[in-house]
Amino acid sequence: MSTELKSLHKPWLIAVWPGMGQVALSAGYYLMAKLQMNLIAEFSPKEFFELEHVEVTAGLIRPGHLPRSRLFAWTDPQGQHDIIVFIGEAQPQTGKYLFCHSLIDLAQKLGVERVFTFAAMATQMHPEHMSRLFGAATDAAGLEQLKSLGIDLLEEGHIGGLNGVLLGVAAERGLQGTCLLGEMPHIFAQLPFPKASLAVLRVFSSLAGIDLDTHELVEQARIMDHNLGQLLAQVENAIEERQSEGEEKPEFPTEPTVEEEPGIAPRDEQQIEQLFAQARRDRSKAYELKRELDRLKVFKDYEDRFLTLFRKPEPE
Repeated sequence: MSTELKSLHKPWLIAVWPGMGQVALSAGYYLMAKLQMNLIAEFSPKEFFELEHVEVTAGLIRPGHLPRSRLFAWTDPQGQHDIIVFIGEAQPQTGKYLFCHSLIDLAQKLGVERVFTFAAMATQMHPEHMSRLFGAATDAAGLEQLKSLGIDLLEEGHIGGLNGVLLGVAAERGLQGTCLLGEMPHIFAQLPFPKASLAVLRVFSSLAGIDLDTHELVEQARIMDHNLGQLLAQVENAIEERQSEGEEKPEFPTEPTVEEEPGIAPRDEQQIEQLFAQARRDRSKAYELKRELDRLKVFKDYEDRFLTLFRKPEPE
């Protein structure tokens, strides 16, 4: 283990994967960008993932790509808790329990004292209402801390996938664990919902004692509120019209259909390059870059280049 990894001070681990509303992944990337974290390690996926397909371009078969899992770290200038963010591109279809034990093995080697997962909680909420924050913990002390912050407790039910299994394994291994779940409307589960990510990060930054600038996420949430409000109004009007005509009530759509054009426009490529240049000078700008790549649906094409921004410069 490198000297840098050994020198982490009482670190907390946050683990995020893709999921409903991109709630966890957006929160993880935002935290990584705004705290200007450094890439510290990659978690090998080979024993947990199978290669399902390969890409073909102009008749040429490209090498297969397994989902990657990487860890980024931030050193707390206040000396309370350094933060590690684990970002996984996908969850394994099988072997989740073993995967989580392997990740906790690494976490304990890094001296991690507490494990967090971020997730979405789909409810009947209106998309323009505030997102509530739900929480669950592996021990009584963690539960009391959530209560003291006025967080709605997840009284019963289950937490699916690695968001829950990882915390169960953490508890087995004597680590404190907490899941923070941002509320989002179930009818838009397939669309990004930054307001839920914002709710998660506000509570986490309070728990960790971090002064986190959430201005960009607030603005992104405002825009999405407006867009989803318009979409909801259009759908409700369509339902009312069909009902007045005696037609059967249609199923509520979870995602609008959009015709996609191949490639991106030259002006968008130019904007991407400008944002890369800004992010190289100031990594806190990287979230704006990721948001644009997500909007254009090209993040996968630029992912390695994007994450290179977070590699610690080699000493000269």
